[in-house]
Amino acid sequence: MSRTRLDVRKTHKLYIGGAFVRSESGRALAATSADGTHLDNFCHASRKDLRDAVVAARNAFEGWAKKTAYLKGQILYRAAEMLESRAAAIAEEIGRTGISSEAARAEVDLAIDRLVYFAGWTDKFTQVFGAVNPVATSHFNFTVPEPTGVVVVLPPDEPSFVPAVALLASVILTGNAAIIVASETAPLPLLAFAEILATSDLPGGVANILSGKRAELLPHIAGHKDINAVVDAAGCATVQEGAAVNLKRCTRRILSPEDWRSARGENPYWIGDTVEYKTAWHPIGI
Repeated sequence: MSRTRLDVRKTHKLYIGGAFVRSESGRALAATSADGTHLDNFCHASRKDLRDAVVAARNAFEGWAKKTAYLKGQILYRAAEMLESRAAAIAEEIGRTGISSEAARAEVDLAIDRLVYFAGWTDKFTQVFGAVNPVATSHFNFTVPEPTGVVVVLPPDEPSFVPAVALLASVILTGNAAIIVASETAPLPLLAFAEILATSDLPGGVANILSGKRAELLPHIAGHKDINAVVDAAGCATVQEGAAVNLKRCTRRILSPEDWRSARGENPYWIGDTVEYKTAWHPIGI
């Protein structure tokens, strides 16, 4: 006797605190291709999920910030290794959104290069962005960049993968903990990337990935007082308006798809968007 077998659709979970969890609301959305084909499902994050991600990021921040620059660089490089080993699978996920297999593989290769590039900045940004300042007294005066804390990243919808990986790397390489809200139109590649982060050496909570309706999360992102900064590459005006109330740092990075794939998409000065500067005075011994 023959029977018809139904496909079991995967529901991509949220990635919070190093664990894959469903939304506390139980909601899920359908991911579709450019022609409307139902691909898979993904969780629809709620305000409670955002709050859980902030708690996870805050708990991870201190330990991550204290790790040596060398170790942070090695961990980011390990993430690039893991992405390299699963490049075909991620390229297939990107290709399902409606682009050619060649373009999808080029997207993954570029994301790997971005990870390696920013991994190399972990032991250099302090020297580049810091300074020894001239003063008129018998003191040494140092200015040193330090991580700001918990940072939310809002990547663009197109391209959905390379900017997300590049912005995430530029945020966490200094010691910040990040929450990245995946593209609404093509969330699956970044949600699949969470499986790579989970199998790398990155401590749980340093990178958290949410998905769902951004319009629902944006007011809570802007108003949450334990989020220190937002990197907005999607042009979300709600964040700008809300951040002005609680003086949350908000940086906009609006680039064209071509620019994201060019050298402009790995600007090292992005590192300065999410650091704070501490100046210390030290007396010169006689």
